Amino acid sequence: MEFNRQNTRKVLGIVAFGVLLYWGLQNLSSLSDFFRFLVGLAAPFLIGACIAFILNVPLRLIERWVLRPNPKSKKPQLWKEKLRRPASIVLTLLAVIGLLAIAMFLIVPELGNSLAMLKNSIPGFIKQAEQWITAISVRMPEIAGWLTKLELDWNQIGQTVLGFVQNGAGNLLNSTISVAASIFSGVFTFFLGFVFSIYLLMQKEKLARQCKKLLYAFFPSTVADRTISILTLSNRTFSSFLTGQCTEAVILGMLFFAVMSLFRFPYALMISVLVAVTALIPIFGAFIGCAVGAFVILIINPMQAFWFVVMFIILQQIEGNLIYPRVVGNSVGLPSLWVLVAVTVGGSTMGVVGMLIFIPLCSVLYTLLRETVGRRLAQRRISPEKWNGEQTPEEE
Repeated sequence: MEFNRQNTRKVLGIVAFGVLLYWGLQNLSSLSDFFRFLVGLAAPFLIGACIAFILNVPLRLIERWVLRPNPKSKKPQLWKEKLRRPASIVLTLLAVIGLLAIAMFLIVPELGNSLAMLKNSIPGFIKQAEQWITAISVRMPEIAGWLTKLELDWNQIGQTVLGFVQNGAGNLLNSTISVAASIFSGVFTFFLGFVFSIYLLMQKEKLARQCKKLLYAFFPSTVADRTISILTLSNRTFSSFLTGQCTEAVILGMLFFAVMSLFRFPYALMISVLVAVTALIPIFGAFIGCAVGAFVILIINPMQAFWFVVMFIILQQIEGNLIYPRVVGNSVGLPSLWVLVAVTVGGSTMGVVGMLIFIPLCSVLYTLLRETVGRRLAQRRISPEKWNGEQTPEEE
């Protein structure tokens, strides 16, 4: 190998990478602490970017109808152009806050009433438990005799309970302080992220132009073009996924409301809204709504709670196998099978966040892989009959 300037730089770069890799493997704890520190610093900006991305989906729809320029007007109305983005952002925030307020207004009062009914039913439950214990004692006298002969050191039990309460009070105080500090830190981080998201939405076109200028300034044109193409595909896929997920949640909520109203289940509107909200978590989120809904109905009528669970299982099968893969899968361009795989893998690795991220991420990877495979097959001049099953190698 000729040792010119370019090759020398490559060798030095490989050596430097090897040294850094060796140091990182020897100091994994320090490296993890450093990355955790960086993530903590960047948390408000990451949260702001996520908020801006989510709000950008309804913002684009609203912006098409707010203060649109008159195509028949010959003079450009600059005041409309200046007010169009701020007015659209305000309307988007009002729409999101309004939807959340309506959902909470429908769900929280009914849950409060259900908990109040549960509190009132506790004395009756205790009496039933006492009658049940008495009946068992009559039917099985050996158990009653064993309880009578059971010797308990009540002083020791009292001292143990007192020590547990004293230690628990101190731990509870420390836990309360740490939880309060964490809540304050989380609220402050979210507030900074929210402010940052507003700035991103106000100047998103300018930021996009600046990022493109940086790419073309420091990378070859082919690399910059490919990077912009992948980012555009990712933006389109994630936006379509959010739209499809919200559409699927609305469809599922309306389906639950129609069936529950038809069979006269109690709290049909509240439970339907709860199922629609929790259905924003892909595939498995509606089970949370099912658990809360079954608990609420159980307090009123246990038999109806059983039939509600049966109804939920049937509707969940329809939604999981027909509605969700077609609505969300079509919106992101991902086949139904890979939607289920993405949800399963994402949920097992990153929980709820993984479910939300892995579907559009797998869609982007699926599209890139499909383009690469198609291009390589075209370069190698492979006949379509070979993968369509119309011609086998033995027949050639």
